[in-house]
Amino acid sequence: MRRRRGMLTVITALFIGFLSMGVTVNAEEKIESGIYVDEVNISGMTVSEARNAVQEYVDSFGDVQITLHAVDDQAIVTTASEVGLKWANPEIIEEAAGLGKDGNIVQCYKMLKDLERSNQVYEVKFDFDKNKIKSLIAEQGAQYNQEAVDAVLTRTDGVFQITEGQSGIVIDVDASAEAVYQYLVGEWEGEAGYVDLAVTVQEPRGNAEELSRITDVLGTFTTSYSTSNSSRSANVANGCALINGKLLYPGDEFSCYEAVSPFSQDNGYYMAASYLNGQVVDSLGGGICQVSTTLYNAVLRAELEVTERYNHSMIVTYVDPSADAAIAESSGKDFKFVNNTENPVYIEGITTPDKHITFTIYGVESRESNREVIYESVVLERNVPEEEVIYANESLPLGYCSVQSAHVGYKAQLWKVVKVDGVEVSREQVNSSSYNKSPRNATVGTATADPEAYNAIMAAIATNSVDQVKAVAGAYQAQADAAAAQAAAAQEAAAQAQQQPAEQTPPPAPPEPAPEG
Repeated sequence: MRRRRGMLTVITALFIGFLSMGVTVNAEEKIESGIYVDEVNISGMTVSEARNAVQEYVDSFGDVQITLHAVDDQAIVTTASEVGLKWANPEIIEEAAGLGKDGNIVQCYKMLKDLERSNQVYEVKFDFDKNKIKSLIAEQGAQYNQEAVDAVLTRTDGVFQITEGQSGIVIDVDASAEAVYQYLVGEWEGEAGYVDLAVTVQEPRGNAEELSRITDVLGTFTTSYSTSNSSRSANVANGCALINGKLLYPGDEFSCYEAVSPFSQDNGYYMAASYLNGQVVDSLGGGICQVSTTLYNAVLRAELEVTERYNHSMIVTYVDPSADAAIAESSGKDFKFVNNTENPVYIEGITTPDKHITFTIYGVESRESNREVIYESVVLERNVPEEEVIYANESLPLGYCSVQSAHVGYKAQLWKVVKVDGVEVSREQVNSSSYNKSPRNATVGTATADPEAYNAIMAAIATNSVDQVKAVAGAYQAQADAAAAQAAAAQEAAAQAQQQPAEQTPPPAPPEPAPEG
């Protein structure tokens, strides 16, 4: 009896151990019958086959249309695949393959019996690419944005006119992308979908009541360009016109370069003198720095906040040292300032027939009437060039001579002085400027076939005297001009001679009659 009881104990222990053992699923084993993923019957498939079948099922929704309503009747029409449709829970295939195989024998047996009575259906979950959704809305939704139009202030013949602004509607890209994503992963059931994008209303800046108060002169300044030639004068007038009428709301930053560029013929500019590497050269837009400088001084007097300012490389004559503001595309120089007042400011720029340019900044005056602001230029150092420089140019004909005047170098400061009732209450340094000196110089042509003339001009160059070179070059230029005039006169005489009709020859006299008899 003991032996039999021992055997029963061993068998019982083995049976219990067998029941508790799990069954490992072989990837090539077939999935049990009655198992579905959504509408896909994966019964009898291997894990690989089932995964491919469900992936095809997911991909079949790629062409389903999703409509993203933008503004009014406007919408972005896309498809599920375009917004990154993908299968979010592929792990259900492994779980499905384990039905009837994972667990102990009793559990497996029970599961198989359950499958005989009813199918096991797993639900596919979809996911989407947030970046693709956001990019789609940003790129295609921009066309439906209706930007707000700010109120506009203009001044004609000394009278201000106000044009009311208009509200705008703009798609909120981030909020819209999140709304679309949440709809697709939470509500979308694989059919044609419709989602409202998030839009925000943009209110225009300014109104008639606010702009009607812009009547006070905050700052004004005038410079003269009466010595400028026609091209430079045209550039100054053009740059002034491009700035005239700008309205800056509180916090707006103004870039003079952005307002007057590009420097091209299409934008109204001509070739005129400007500074480059210590030389005076012709460039499109030469003279535009007088525009920025005049505006700079008006801005200082309006006490707006200057955020960027550069001095010229060499001194200018239309303002005191350190009171200039240069702009240059090649060196990245710009003049910028911010409307740091609590009200809009209006910039008026005008030029006159007698070649004066004036900028006036209008706003709402908040400063005390007994307060006065003065700007003082203080020269710290003056460097006069003592030498002269001569540049020989073999590509220019003998007789050519272009002379540039010397430029004195300066170090200077600009100070802001505030007075109340005529008494100085503060003195503050505005800027510090350093201007290069440039010697008087001449560019001389040396190209000639005459050795004697070549030696003469080279001897003049060797003296390092601009006046000596100018005299010798002038003499040869006079000879060349005289020879050219003589040749032109001879050519004209020859041409006139060819135009006169040839002298006519008289017809021969008739023969005398023969004598009689």
